[in-house]
Amino acid sequence: MPTINQLPVLSTISSGDQLPVYSPNNGDARRTSIGSLLTFFQQTFASPTLSVNLFVPGNGFNITVPTPVSNDQWMLLQPASSLATGTITLPLNTSVPDGTSVLITTTQEITSLTIALNGASAIYGGVTSLASGSATTLRFYESTNSWYQVNSEAVFAGGIQNWVSNPSSANLLAAMTDETGTGLLVFNNTPTLVSPILSTPVLGTPTSGTLTSCTGLPVATGISGLGTGVATFLAGPSSANLDAAVTDNTGSGLLVFNTTPTLVTPNIGAATGISLVASGTIVSSGGTGIGYVAGAGGTVTQITSRTTGVTLNKTTGAITLFSAAGTTTAATFTVTNSTVLATDVIILNQKSGTDLYDLMVTAVAAGSFNITFRTTGGTTTETPVFSFAVIKGATT
Repeated sequence: MPTINQLPVLSTISSGDQLPVYSPNNGDARRTSIGSLLTFFQQTFASPTLSVNLFVPGNGFNITVPTPVSNDQWMLLQPASSLATGTITLPLNTSVPDGTSVLITTTQEITSLTIALNGASAIYGGVTSLASGSATTLRFYESTNSWYQVNSEAVFAGGIQNWVSNPSSANLLAAMTDETGTGLLVFNNTPTLVSPILSTPVLGTPTSGTLTSCTGLPVATGISGLGTGVATFLAGPSSANLDAAVTDNTGSGLLVFNTTPTLVTPNIGAATGISLVASGTIVSSGGTGIGYVAGAGGTVTQITSRTTGVTLNKTTGAITLFSAAGTTTAATFTVTNSTVLATDVIILNQKSGTDLYDLMVTAVAAGSFNITFRTTGGTTTETPVFSFAVIKGATT
């Protein structure tokens, strides 16, 4: 490197150091300080007015604003999602020209933002958070060695900026701090309310609604459209009040439920049931008598011999005997029948056959009974049919 041998080397330069400068206006050489020369260059050869610095920070970031090469430094933050914390470090105070501005913009919410001074004395009006799409501008004043906020977009409470950019019911609910209930935002024209607690509102005349767990509704004056006597029954649900309210009832007396009711001289009509217990005599006023209906009985045919047992688990039915010649000698076979109890009575008669038979029922037990039979003298080879019916009996 070439040297000026006539002058000693200056190892450290300060703004007060002087340089020789020829002044055409004065016609001679004069001296000026390095600081004055720097000011001349800054005023004469202006730097760009704006420098853009784009960042994609993560949570807990720490970004330093570059030493100004322009009047304005734009710090554009584009994080992938909302950030809980982050720090912006301002440029070193000794390297910042008077009036330098720093603009900070973020595309996502930064919940807790720290602005580090980096040598400055103070910051006035600095923000501590930035909502999505918001910004703040700080300007440096050299005389006080301080930064001042000169412009800031509104900093909304948590969630508000998100609702402004995406105004859904869920985002509004997330932004609110004193709401009641959940679900969709409600407007007054035909809303659908799910399980609301209405307290004491004036509802006007709603066209529809479902009331659940409501109390205090006066029956006599609060419900319209009731038939005669219905309001009286609702307020006092007695059998007499129900009888007065119903217009097509039959009979009189107390309301009947299906388990062990007491009926007083009922006219049952054509009834179907599993069993009927009567404490008195059962009589029939019709011409069809008392007995079993179709489907209650069954049939069975004896095989092998006339002493071979048969099984028929029905309360009534017909037994076809094995084909054999009639005889006056008595023979017996067993009928297995699960419907029979030892206290029951078996009615037995001859349904068909040429010979006439004497019939006897013996050994009635739980699940079976015996039939003993013989002809009155006939010897025809045939298959006579005996009919039976089980009548329920008792010994107590």
